[in-house]
Parts: sequence; structure tokens; C-alpha cells
Amino acid sequence: MSVALARLFPLDLLKGFVAVGRRMSVTQAADDLCLTQSAVSRQIRALEDQLGVQLFVRQHRGVAFTPEGERLFRTADAAMQQLQDVAAEIRRGEAHQPVTITASIGVSGLWLLPRLNTLQRRYPHLDVRLSASNQISDLRADGIDLAIRYCRAAVAPEGALRLFGETIAPVAHPSLGVEAVSDIDALARYPLLDFDDPRPWLQWRSWLNQRGYRQASKRGILRFNLYDQTIHAALAGQGVALGRLQLIQPLIEGGQLVRVPGLADRVPSPNAYWLIHASDHPREDVRRVADWIRNEASIAQSAGSPPGALMK
Repeated sequence: MSVALARLFPLDLLKGFVAVGRRMSVTQAADDLCLTQSAVSRQIRALEDQLGVQLFVRQHRGVAFTPEGERLFRTADAAMQQLQDVAAEIRRGEAHQPVTITASIGVSGLWLLPRLNTLQRRYPHLDVRLSASNQISDLRADGIDLAIRYCRAAVAPEGALRLFGETIAPVAHPSLGVEAVSDIDALARYPLLDFDDPRPWLQWRSWLNQRGYRQASKRGILRFNLYDQTIHAALAGQGVALGRLQLIQPLIEGGQLVRVPGLADRVPSPNAYWLIHASDHPREDVRRVADWIRNEASIAQSAGSPPGALMK
């Protein structure tokens, strides 16, 4: 049966006991604890008095455990080491806490990750943790500093900063030969890659219906439950996808994806991307990352907007 917490010996005495047990020397333990030898000896005697047993046998050149002392040391040393490790982790966290960003899997993989090298070059000593999830997080409870959310303006959280809007256009890998697509009828000769999402503007059916076209594809449709999977399939030359131009801008600029030239119109999405702070008074590292995100967003907005469009 355990001893009641109120009757447990003072834990400061245990620190002296462990220090002596690790060194098997009162002198060396005193040096480790920045105490005098007599102070450490008093701690050991006080602990022995509390327990009613002798813990060490004094020898000419040090000490040796009694059976009771050895039993206590095995447990006390392990517990003390755990406390030392946890204390070190907590102190490191306070001194240099990473900036945690959360975003959907698609935004993380297609928009944030390709740009992180610019953040690392600007702030080489900054620690950043990216939490890719399609679940809505409780930012403060989950230890998250910044979030990028995709929603309409009417439901954006109070204080959210609009990063950029979204436009949709068909895209494919150059190897697919989409330069031959001159109209929607020609598109039917290519397999379509569809994002299985409830928002209609991200689906081929809605895009085609708005143009009066009913037959989706003579080659079939591949559907994916994650948007980044849809784009990876397009990169593999497996079909034509509806590209969210602001997200896939680096892939278009690098020539890995091309917009289908015969279907040049770009459809605006009713949603936009918003930056949310967990705190009204973020620390300096969080402000730096937020400024970087806003700067990258302004570039993405300019690249994805139709000619003459303004950022709202």
C-alpha cells in the first residue's frame, strides 16, 4: 500500500540521495549539486530518519548501498531522470517554440510545401511545424499558431485575413496532347480526373453542365477523395483535371501542367483562402511566418487572377 502524499519525505532530500548514488561519493555529489559536503550529508541523514533505515554504508573512499538503499535508488534514479528529461523539453519549448501551421492536405501539399524553401532562406533559424489535416482544429487547444481555411467570406472567422480567391480551369500534363482540344466536344476523347467533393464548382459535372454539355467523357472518369491525389494523377498523365489555379501555380509555371488551350475560360470559385491567428497578440516568430504567407498569397493571387481582376 502506498504512503499518503502528505506523509512522503520531502523530495528535495531525494535529489541529494540520487546524486550520491550516481557518484557513490558525497564529495562528488556535492559538486554536482553546488552544495557543501556537510549539506549533502545532512540530506542523506534526514532521508534515513524519514524512512527509518540506513541507505548507505560509509567507507574510506566513498559509500556503498545497503539493500534498502539500492532498492530505493533503482526507482528514484529512473524517476529523477524522467523529471530531468521533461524539464529540459519544457525549457527548450519556452525558449524556442516552433510555429505550427495547419491547413488542409491539398493546401499543405500543393501550396505550402513548394514554397517553404523561401521561408527557410529568409529565416534559417526558424522552426516550423506543418499540420496537414482536413479536420477543423481548435487552434489554441491543439497548440496551433496559424491556420489557412477555405470558405466563403460570410463564414470566415472574425479577424480572418483574406489571402487569395480561387479560379478553376482544366489542366493536364503536356504529354497528354491537350493542345488538340479545341472545344468541349474534343475534351470527351480524354479521361477526366474528378475530385469527389460536395462543392459543385470543383466537379466536372457542374463545369460541363454550365456549358450545356451532358456527356462527360468517352474515356471514363477517375474519382479521388483528396484534391492532391487528383493533381498527382494529372501529373502522371492519367487525364484532365479541374485545376485550382492559385494552388497549382508552381506546377503550371514549371511546365509540369498546362491549361487546356481550347477551354481557356476560368471560372471563379465562391470560396477563398483565409489566414487565421490563434492569438490576437502572436509572438514575433508567428508574425514573421504570417507576413511570409501574406506575401506568397499576393503572388499567387496575381498569377491566378484573370486579366483586369482585382484582389478584394
